[in-house]
Amino acid sequence: MMPRCAATKPDGSLCERIVGASQTYCYAHDPSNADKRRRDAARAGRSTPNAELKEVKGLLKRLTQQVLSGELGTSSAAVANQLLNTRLRAIELERRWKEIEELEARLEAVEGVLQRRSAR
Repeated sequence: MMPRCAATKPDGSLCERIVGASQTYCYAHDPSNADKRRRDAARAGRSTPNAELKEVKGLLKRLTQQVLSGELGTSSAAVANQLLNTRLRAIELERRWKEIEELEARLEAVEGVLQRRSAR
């Protein structure tokens, strides 16, 4: 019989994934993979544009249409465009801060591994 993961799922049933002979848990339940799973989930969250960016793109599209149709004057459009650019810069700064936090967490994990190796 193939060895199975020893973890219990949230519904109380046992995990049914097959594991290697030297393993106790599958990838999804192994505590040593928790950081990697968190990083992978964060990367997945960044893989699609966020709602705020989509909203700004929609506003820019409508603004362009209003200027071209003569519905909105160029001076008002210029001010709106400046405000949208400020919003885009804020979105970019937020993205960079998240990226820095993730890199710091990864660096701490690598440093921890190196410290454990040097302690041997």
